Amino acid sequence: MTHGNGTRDGGQLADVSAVRPGGHAVVVGGGLAGVTAALALADAGVRVTLLEGRPRLGGLAFSFQRGDLTVDNGQHVYLRCCTAYRWFLERIGGTALAPVQERLDVPVVDLARPEGRRLGRLRRDALPVPLHLGRSLATYPHLSLADRARVGRAALALKGLDLADPALDTQDFGSWLAAHGQSARAVEALWDLVGVATLNAAAGDASLGLAAMVFKTGLLSDPGAADIGWARVPLGELHDRLARRALDSAGVRTEVRTRVTSVRVKENGGWSVQVPDETLEADAVVLAVPQREAHDLLPPGALDTPGNLLEIGTAPILNVHVVYDRKVLATPFLTALGTPVQWVFDRTEASGLRDGQYLALSQSTAQDEIDEPVAALRERYLPELERLLPRTRDAEVKDFFVTRERTATFAPAPGVGRLRPGARTKAPGLYLAGAWTATGWPATMESAVRSGVGAAGAALGALGRSRGLLPDFFEEAA
Repeated sequence: MTHGNGTRDGGQLADVSAVRPGGHAVVVGGGLAGVTAALALADAGVRVTLLEGRPRLGGLAFSFQRGDLTVDNGQHVYLRCCTAYRWFLERIGGTALAPVQERLDVPVVDLARPEGRRLGRLRRDALPVPLHLGRSLATYPHLSLADRARVGRAALALKGLDLADPALDTQDFGSWLAAHGQSARAVEALWDLVGVATLNAAAGDASLGLAAMVFKTGLLSDPGAADIGWARVPLGELHDRLARRALDSAGVRTEVRTRVTSVRVKENGGWSVQVPDETLEADAVVLAVPQREAHDLLPPGALDTPGNLLEIGTAPILNVHVVYDRKVLATPFLTALGTPVQWVFDRTEASGLRDGQYLALSQSTAQDEIDEPVAALRERYLPELERLLPRTRDAEVKDFFVTRERTATFAPAPGVGRLRPGARTKAPGLYLAGAWTATGWPATMESAVRSGVGAAGAALGALGRSRGLLPDFFEEAA
């Protein structure tokens, strides 16, 4: 067992039965949701133990070593409107390491167009909504004049939708777009360009409620809302090293390689959390684990319909990593049309590569490719990169590998909203957190952090602690 602060030698967890004022909370799961819940509880004076089965924190947003490279399992970005994740970065001291671009600017390359006319850009001006995107849309070369006009009208219709209307969750986004005059080309070159990356689903497979939330918040709420931020360092530097330092400073005892086997209600109240060779006593428990794992740990009666958790589908993301012997991409990232390639990011500096260039391709909605052999993916993607980036044609491929997240996100299908539980359960003192819970957001880092704060807030109320120190970002992006 790897020890966090507060453990005693010999591989046993320290005795936690003596609870100081404020109570003792056990957080199960060390992803963003769990780390957030633990920090929020500790900041409010609660004694916290965080248990994570993996050897590291960070959940599905982590790094690993491949030779001299530090590799992220997948490319993660966030938007300026992600107020919760931005709070998290500030709380762990990582804001400067994952800056937001000064102004939204996305290069879009369409390989179906002649060379020299392939590049378009989605960018904003310093004008109020919706004029901030007007010039970009008017000059966007990948849509016809008629499509551009219809996109504007659909955006205004989207802005008028009430996100609190449960009927939106029963419809799919693709049908709504078609009903609002959006051509297949407009869906491909604009709506899915954004939606696939944020929702991990094509428009026809996505809940209108979640899609409307993404577009209303990201593109139609504030001129700078969709400005893109990403880590300039490995994700493990943020979500493991800095997160662990913040937890240690807050007095949280963190245990990794510690898998919870059961969570039970005690006869005299409170909770008993079982890990190998040890039982922890707690006044409150936050389950911040994936929905299937949460289902297996829930005590009877904690949810009216626990089977709903098993009905929340999952969606994969495939990441293709290519190291070249020279620089082949001049921008930090780009996205593409007319090719299987979706988004390409330059990870050279973050990975520690000294010579050449390291590109990461983030491929959402990868159901058809997630289990394909590396050789087949290499055969498919290297020629596509040669089409997309002419400089690759003379470059040597020094390394090619893939990372696969088969259950990267929950599937944002129509009807998923009714399946997502809130933070509170029917068992007093037991709370749920995770990007899959009812945050109103799709499966993003933002959703994970929001869920952690929500679970902590619910637990603080039950523990009789003030919620005054909790971050107040729930209304900012509504």
